[in-house]
Amino acid sequence: MKKYLIEILMFVSYALFAASWVSGAIVTPEIQAEFGEAGLANATWGSNAITIAKIIGNLAAAAILMKLGTRIAFSIALILIAAGGVGAFAGSYDTWVISRLLLGLGGALVIVYFSPLVLHYFSPEERPTINGINAAAFNTGNLLALTSTGVLLTVLGSWQNLMLTYGIATAALLVLWWLASENIPLSRNADNKETEHYGYKDGLKDPVNWWLPLAYCGVLFCYIAIFALFPLIDGFAVKSTHLSAVMIAAGMFGTVAGIIATKKLARRIPVLRYSGLALTLFAAAMVLVREPVLAYSAAALAGFFMFLPMTALVTLPQELPGMTPARITVIFAMFWSVSYLIETGLMYGAGLLADSTGQPAMAAYFAVICSASLFVFSFALPETGKVVTKNEDGEMENATA
Repeated sequence: MKKYLIEILMFVSYALFAASWVSGAIVTPEIQAEFGEAGLANATWGSNAITIAKIIGNLAAAAILMKLGTRIAFSIALILIAAGGVGAFAGSYDTWVISRLLLGLGGALVIVYFSPLVLHYFSPEERPTINGINAAAFNTGNLLALTSTGVLLTVLGSWQNLMLTYGIATAALLVLWWLASENIPLSRNADNKETEHYGYKDGLKDPVNWWLPLAYCGVLFCYIAIFALFPLIDGFAVKSTHLSAVMIAAGMFGTVAGIIATKKLARRIPVLRYSGLALTLFAAAMVLVREPVLAYSAAALAGFFMFLPMTALVTLPQELPGMTPARITVIFAMFWSVSYLIETGLMYGAGLLADSTGQPAMAAYFAVICSASLFVFSFALPETGKVVTKNEDGEMENATA
């Protein structure tokens, strides 16, 4: 039962981080107005502060984990997410951005720590399901923010109180984590044997650690643009926030389909490749069509195929030979850091493109084009899926697909 409690705490931690991030993005116009800021490019800095922090935090995550252990490392992550509530007391736009940096640092640590904890507590058969659930954590918080921010603003009275509420909720979660958590061994493989040290020098030389973020960065950018940029853009067939909500809600069903596909299908790459292609096609339709019914349908399908491949994408590195919690921490530290580094540049570029052309919709078109990264770079990723075959003696054995 303990492993399921740990999983619940991990999931809720990242969902709260996402809700705080997205709610902050939604109230950006009010925050800008209060501090006398303007411009779409400037508006992106609330989200970009978080992504910059995630780049730094992702890289630091492995070192913190190795030095302090999982219990304290994850506690630090929760403290930083809770500290994002400091934005409630911001006296300037710069102070608000700093609060977003703290929030981003905490989120960066949490998402990296998912994989070593899942690798330790859950069997290979259980991991696709848990990975899929964790992949939906941000989406859950995102959807919560999209559907409740307006109501919470009315109830709480101001965006400051809204941010403070998220901080207090995370602080409560920190207490539960400290009571339930423990340190886990980091350098033992599936056979419970000690392995050689795997650090950033090793990670930098491992090709898969570059192909993975290159495949995902465009999808990440498109996803963040949906709630960070799209609400600031007019001209879609329906209200952009409605498109975002439909796309994200459909992503829940895509997550379930992704869990099933990863558990039932032997190969990982086809799931990634064809989901990536479908995502780009339906996302393009979502922003280009002028019929509301077609726009909603395309948004739902784009959201479905955006999240369908996530379970396979996260499971693939865990299936690499000789994987340990320490090594998977380095892999995902690089994965998220490089992904967010590229996404940050793409996000700011989208804002500049919109401002320079005077057409905010250009940012949406740019995001759709970039979403093709999963399809393009899937051709460079290794296949780690297993199929059952018979050897010369007629005995069943696993083999790489």
